Amino acid sequence: MTYNPRDRYFKKAKEEGFAARSVFKLEEIDKKFKLFRPNQMILDLGASPGSWSQYASKLVGAKGRVLGVDLSPVTVKLPNAVFIQADLRDLNLEDIFKEHGFEPPFDIVMSDMAPKTTGIRMTDQARSMELCELALDVARRFLKKDGHFICKLFHSDDFTKLRDEIKKSFAKCEVLKPDSTRKISKEIFLIGVNKK
Repeated sequence: MTYNPRDRYFKKAKEEGFAARSVFKLEEIDKKFKLFRPNQMILDLGASPGSWSQYASKLVGAKGRVLGVDLSPVTVKLPNAVFIQADLRDLNLEDIFKEHGFEPPFDIVMSDMAPKTTGIRMTDQARSMELCELALDVARRFLKKDGHFICKLFHSDDFTKLRDEIKKSFAKCEVLKPDSTRKISKEIFLIGVNKK
């Protein structure tokens, strides 16, 4: 099958007013594991272009809140979301939370972070793993008991190591390659359910 950047998910995202087709990956994860509820507080790592935040914003409703962080700007406007353009590694998150009126712990920490790809598979996979470890560290620090964690990994030999790390902090670790993920993609999603 040939690669088509404007596939049906791309078109569907445009029709439904979402910033990117990746929203359908999150929607599928949520439909399967029922993670989002009204009034939750969500931390979205790697938020740009904003479709995951759009999805979360809708589900948590007017009393819920979303904080997104990304190196790239997020241009979507959401009444219950704040976006920070920065490198997560350079941020003092406690200061950011205070500055924007967020009081952790969060209900969900989700990461769609991906490295700038080099085309060198081993390098890209290693960088993806680093970002997952960074997101997991944030989740361990700022997620409430029974909260949930979602992260995207470029599948590699590190997969088992990451899954085992997630299992240490969560009641279970689910794995999903959503239908909307392109067939050629190495992306896989790990979901930490119910933080211990």
